[in-house]
Amino acid sequence: LYGLGIDLGNDSSLQPLWNTVRPNHRDSLRSPLFPIVLTVSSYFVFCLPFLACDIIGDRCQRPTPSMLLHCAGISLQNHMLLVLPASVAQWTWIPPVTLPDQVPSLLELITGVTGNLLLFDFQYFIWHLLHHWLYITFHAIHHNYSAPFVLATQCLGGWELVTVCFWTTLNPVNLRCHLLTTCVFIVLHVYVSVEDHCGYDFPWSTSRLIPFSIYRGPRKDDVHHQKLNKNFAPYFSH
Repeated sequence: LYGLGIDLGNDSSLQPLWNTVRPNHRDSLRSPLFPIVLTVSSYFVFCLPFLACDIIGDRCQRPTPSMLLHCAGISLQNHMLLVLPASVAQWTWIPPVTLPDQVPSLLELITGVTGNLLLFDFQYFIWHLLHHWLYITFHAIHHNYSAPFVLATQCLGGWELVTVCFWTTLNPVNLRCHLLTTCVFIVLHVYVSVEDHCGYDFPWSTSRLIPFSIYRGPRKDDVHHQKLNKNFAPYFSH
């Protein structure tokens, strides 16, 4: 990239944006509720295009309105009754978020996001495998539908969703990531989760854009929902 005039270690193209956002939204960015608001809003925004495909498309196993309402209701209930109180409780044990003057370099941003993806992938692989051993108690609700659709992404038991949010929030803290890196990771994490469960394998799907089949994608998630004993990791196939 040096030939293109891009210095990964010193790129500051996002600095003007950060200089505008940081002083004007300091309290919001430092709030423990900010990651939850970002996660929930990103989730429903990313669901909309796939939901439109489910509603107006011609899919052989298109979800019914009752299935869509069921999944949306469970997701909202879990967030209001479990995730939101857990986020408020974080005030007592997570240190306040720091807002550095400088944005991370492009290299730091890419490294931080990749590190969070790999760490969460490892954590959830083990946790997901354990949930299948305790299937009826924890995880059966997520497999009510053998042909996933987008709103089934967060059709989870409350305990499972809380632990997923816990890692999503805590991992960037442990890896000492810049808040901007954390936001990019959260949004990317939500998008990939939605895409995995959308039920569509588009030419522009992330799993098709990343070579060598190292990324999981909707095809492998469909296989997981049909056979239950394969493809436990959320992102990668290694």
